[in-house]
Amino acid sequence: METRTRSLVKAVIWNIIGLAAMTLVGFLATGSASLGGVIALINTVIGFTMYLLYERVWSRIRWGRRHV
Repeated sequence: METRTRSLVKAVIWNIIGLAAMTLVGFLATGSASLGGVIALINTVIGFTMYLLYERVWSRIRWGRRHV
């Protein structure tokens, strides 16, 4: 089972990468760095929350794991 701290760190790192990518996409789509940043921030908050919940649910599912 994965610890909550590990899940949290993984989610934060993943969302930093996603924030950078989404900021670029938002800027390219709108032509505005500030609007692109707001879009990216909203996306990051939603994505972070969903990813963290997803990881925690899967950490409790035993299917597909090998027991040593």
